[in-house]
Amino acid sequence: MTSIIPYSKAKKELSLSEKVGQLFMPAAFINDTEEEVRYLEALIRKYRIGGICFFHSRASAAANFESKQQPEYNDTSYEKLQELIHRYQTAAKVPLLIAIDAEWGLAMRIENTPQYPYAIALGAIQNGEDLIFELGKRIGLDCKKAGIHWNLAPVVDINLNPENPVIGYRSFGADRKQVTRYARAYLEGMWSAGTLNAIKHFPGHGDTTIDSHLDLPCITKQKVALLENELYPFINLQQPNVDAVMIGHLAVPYLSKGKTISASLSKEIITDFLRGELGWNGVVISDALNMRAVSKQFPGKGALEYAAFEAGTDILCFSEHIEEGIRIISQKGSTDAIEQRFKRVWELKEKAFAPPENSSSGFSTDDHDTFLRTLAKASITLLKGTDSHMASFRSEGFNTVLIGKQQQPFCNSVIDFPKNPENALLVIVPRQVKPKDNFGFTPQELEKIHHTLEKKRTILYLFGNPFVLNLLNWKNAIAVTVVYQDFTDFQDIAYAHFMGKLKASGKLPVQLKTISHEI
Repeated sequence: MTSIIPYSKAKKELSLSEKVGQLFMPAAFINDTEEEVRYLEALIRKYRIGGICFFHSRASAAANFESKQQPEYNDTSYEKLQELIHRYQTAAKVPLLIAIDAEWGLAMRIENTPQYPYAIALGAIQNGEDLIFELGKRIGLDCKKAGIHWNLAPVVDINLNPENPVIGYRSFGADRKQVTRYARAYLEGMWSAGTLNAIKHFPGHGDTTIDSHLDLPCITKQKVALLENELYPFINLQQPNVDAVMIGHLAVPYLSKGKTISASLSKEIITDFLRGELGWNGVVISDALNMRAVSKQFPGKGALEYAAFEAGTDILCFSEHIEEGIRIISQKGSTDAIEQRFKRVWELKEKAFAPPENSSSGFSTDDHDTFLRTLAKASITLLKGTDSHMASFRSEGFNTVLIGKQQQPFCNSVIDFPKNPENALLVIVPRQVKPKDNFGFTPQELEKIHHTLEKKRTILYLFGNPFVLNLLNWKNAIAVTVVYQDFTDFQDIAYAHFMGKLKASGKLPVQLKTISHEI
């Protein structure tokens, strides 16, 4: 196993600029060209970069999605990931800290790896701490097997805004206490697997209507309201099992002395409030610095990196100007501040490379499909209607109306029921999980949904983000069931529910907005 020298020795052996290099975590793309891979290897060798954060491809990086460039599917992404980890570690004088966003598993970034439900599905589970601990452990073990030390998860934002374009499905829900309980279970599961974590996005990104990948959101709440909701998980989840806090790119003027400045660049928020008032003494990592909420404010190379450092950030994630950033911080940053940040980062690396002290526990002897079925049973939510409504509907017969992704197992299961043109089994499977462009539905599809709900006796099954219902007059339906995911295992459980063979025990973890009659 790779080892790392203790901080007391590293403090003496590394130069000032090498210590600054340890604060940088550039993006590494699994599907990069050989030329781009060699360029990152050279950066690692020359500047003693501290870590890298893996993404699937440059086309899929969230701040680039408006380019319309489609990421290429790569059947061998996992093998490529492991090859690149080996190459980049070989290039490093000091072992690299390897990070990734694996909120719902490595599948968030890598094809052909285990995918778990989104946090919004987990939030529907009642008293689900044991299941979420198991999920966190499984994701942690998957990361560890791949050679990844650090999963930049979980999201602990409170989902307070049904029009949030970026957090929505990534949050456990709208209840601050449940979000905190479930985040703690996820953290403890990852900790049991020996994988580092980070809670995000401080000071709370849940009540925004702007995507910080594209622009700067602003939350104008007063301190009491922030403490009651946005800040609640961060206050209650600190030590001992939290490794880092990720700072979001959002403005909260009340915490930054009235300034409309991103929290990630605010000394008042990071140094004075998070560290000073809330007492956080662990690592602070920035959200990706390529995000336009902050990047478009700094045309000069290295200026953004220096601003984030001066605000109190320890690790500069997805920095695009390594050389200039290291030079400016080395020249302008105080030696004491550099040493303080370096010490925190190095101690995190010591933890990552230490021999495991704890053994995993739980019920992970189940295979992946079995575990998914368990989660599906626990989360499926009957939002409207009763079992008797389902029974009478089945006996009368119906026509099936499928909107969205085609060739769905659930629809194939109900194909032999008697046909009844007065009744419609409306099956909605969104093409995308994010709300942009109406979740990928065409105007014609939305009109067909609208017509079905208006003119037919309808039972609706939604396989995806429940915020899709914000587009629909779903209350016109006899019954509405939210299944949250379109995995085959979830569809099998949905069919069992439709047939009356199991009760729906989940509860919608978010608030839907009230809509008018018109779409």
